[in-house]
Amino acid sequence: MSKLVQPNYLAGYPAHLTAAVWQSIERNELGEVLRRKYPTVHGVRTDKALYDYVTEISKRYLRNAPQPSKVAFDGRLQTLQNALGIHTRIARVQGGRLKSKREIHIDGLFRDMPTEFLRMIVVHEIAHLKEAAHDKAFYQLCRHMEADYFQLEFDLRAYLCLLATGARPLWTEQTAEQQR
Repeated sequence: MSKLVQPNYLAGYPAHLTAAVWQSIERNELGEVLRRKYPTVHGVRTDKALYDYVTEISKRYLRNAPQPSKVAFDGRLQTLQNALGIHTRIARVQGGRLKSKREIHIDGLFRDMPTEFLRMIVVHEIAHLKEAAHDKAFYQLCRHMEADYFQLEFDLRAYLCLLATGARPLWTEQTAEQQR
């Protein structure tokens, strides 16, 4: 097997953790570990269903935060902006008032992912409705909404490393249909 080019998905993590991920990939074990740990693919297939999913979590945990006006899967996100999810705030003057509109876009890759990974990225983007920066308050809010936030983020990053090697996706639309 040729030497793997390591993308920056695990930057900032301790060397022993990143080394373990890359060793697991080289031994062709990571995919099976992740598939066993996260066997269930979510049923959120449309932008409307995603909007409802995001709104439900947002209302439960952030009652006073502004609700997003649009939520959608975006297949170009990772390619164009090197992001898995983004939140935007658009301010417009209407008459004599300033109206603010917020949108959340989730990478289309998450259509065929385990429920836990979708929830993690949604929690991340919802937290931005209240906290703009990736600081201590932001991550405390993420942990408030999803107790396993840090583990899920690490596992997702490990999966992205696996995909970066050219591996086929572990979860597909067919996987989701088989579970229904």
